[in-house]
Amino acid sequence: MTEEKLSLKEMCARFDVTPRTLRHYEYIELLQPEKVGRTRNYGSREVARLKLILRGRRFGFPLEEVRQWLLLYDVDPQNRKQTEIWIEMSGRQIDELENRKIELEETIEELKRLRQVSFEALQK
Repeated sequence: MTEEKLSLKEMCARFDVTPRTLRHYEYIELLQPEKVGRTRNYGSREVARLKLILRGRRFGFPLEEVRQWLLLYDVDPQNRKQTEIWIEMSGRQIDELENRKIELEETIEELKRLRQVSFEALQK
């Protein structure tokens, strides 16, 4: 049974990313598609890695942290170390996002107050 391979175009369509993004992830060694001439073929490993990369980006992790985390899989195929590191990384990121949330809420409230003051000034 042969593994399904996706082309660059198919990967872009499936994950809503640009070819430039995929080539960049390849350049920084996050992805390693099989190459036949100039054609890139992405197997299940690359599909799974891209899902993790995109999830990491959505959660706000820098690409270097994502890369380091993905490298752990090759060292420990049972994922114990990778899972431990993920728990640590995600805890730090949750703290960071919670702090940003507080800052955003404060900024929104301040903006609302200033907007109201401006509105009231126009009513005089």
